[in-house]
Amino acid sequence: MKILVSRCLLGENCRYKGDNCKNEKVIALGKEHELIGVCPETDGGLCTPRDPAERVGDKVISSAGRDVTEEYRRGAEIALRTAKRENVAYCIFKAKSPSCGCGRIYDGTFSGKLVEGNGVTSELLLKNGFCVKTEETL
Repeated sequence: MKILVSRCLLGENCRYKGDNCKNEKVIALGKEHELIGVCPETDGGLCTPRDPAERVGDKVISSAGRDVTEEYRRGAEIALRTAKRENVAYCIFKAKSPSCGCGRIYDGTFSGKLVEGNGVTSELLLKNGFCVKTEETL
């Protein structure tokens, strides 16, 4: 079985701060399944490190006020193409992320408050029939 996974959960330093969220539970799935790593934010053209960003309606805005929606959408499309090409069974993405979060994401005020919603990539994959989980809902 193939699983699409956020590269930060696999230990790649691709998060906005330049670090990762290595998750041993996710990595252990690689013993029995093929893990296919994606980082929609860097795949979409954003650098590491970068300013944090949050969803504000249909837009994604960085803490510096820059609209990075296009990069997020480009990365989401790349993740969708990868999921389709590899015929993944499901996806495991980073919780709360404006790209990968599923179910709950930050509210766009950079205050740490969570609201119901999905990141740009999770939203696109869900609309295309893929199951999306986070490391918190495994």
